[in-house]
Amino acid sequence: MFGGLLASAIAKMDGVHGYHAWRWVFILEGIVTIIIGMLAFPLLTDFPDDASWLTQEEKNFVIARAGTDREEAEPITIRRILSFLADFKNLMGGLMYFGAFSYFGPTIVKTLGYSTVETQLHTVPPFAAAFAMCLITAYFSDHLRLRLPFIGFGVVLTIAGLATLMTVHHHFHTQYAALFLVAMGTFSAGPVVICWYVMNLRGHTERSIGTAWMISFGNCGGIISTFAFLAKDAPLYHTGYSICLAMVCLGALAAAVYGGLVLNDNRTGRISGGGKDEREYYAL
Repeated sequence: MFGGLLASAIAKMDGVHGYHAWRWVFILEGIVTIIIGMLAFPLLTDFPDDASWLTQEEKNFVIARAGTDREEAEPITIRRILSFLADFKNLMGGLMYFGAFSYFGPTIVKTLGYSTVETQLHTVPPFAAAFAMCLITAYFSDHLRLRLPFIGFGVVLTIAGLATLMTVHHHFHTQYAALFLVAMGTFSAGPVVICWYVMNLRGHTERSIGTAWMISFGNCGGIISTFAFLAKDAPLYHTGYSICLAMVCLGALAAAVYGGLVLNDNRTGRISGGGKDEREYYAL
């Protein structure tokens, strides 16, 4: 009901200031994003010892556990980047994050028969459910100090949703419910993957390289999405769903391999930069 009222309101904005209704969807979403970003900026801190919202004991714990001492930073050079990527374990971070549901969501919703504006609005509920799932997953993952099981759970939800979309047609409620599974599965596993990988990197330099590698390579999924859901494949989009499934399975395999490599490094005391360190990896 709310989605219908919102769609109707935005549809009435068609032609306002010379912009079509679908453009207003992106404009309004962008305005909200900018406002939230401006409000959040003052709350962000570069280092734990700058965080006014942490006690001194908590600051000392974060610095000791994650190795976030300011003195660890070193120049990022091509040689340092190549050395980082030469470690097979580090490459798994990009593969784990490769592919994103956000590139496919609007196209999938469009197959359910909505107009352009309604399509954009009906992607909101799955994302809202995914947001709630992210919070729940983050809490229990941190509380139990486990990453891989929650990634696996997200993968199961995603595969179940994609399999339903591939096999069930002309049944709106089932297809829309499957969309929720895909969103909840993918977006709950994604943050855990990032957390798991980044927290296993040592020092500012390694974290800078690793984070850039993971996000930049992972977001290349947008390139694939351009050619995945083609108009000629409508309305079943079997090829698109197959590509999504393949990407999810690739990410799951990379997570399993990464977990095995991390376990091995914990046993041998090896860290990605070489030598030994008292800090263990977050294994699973």
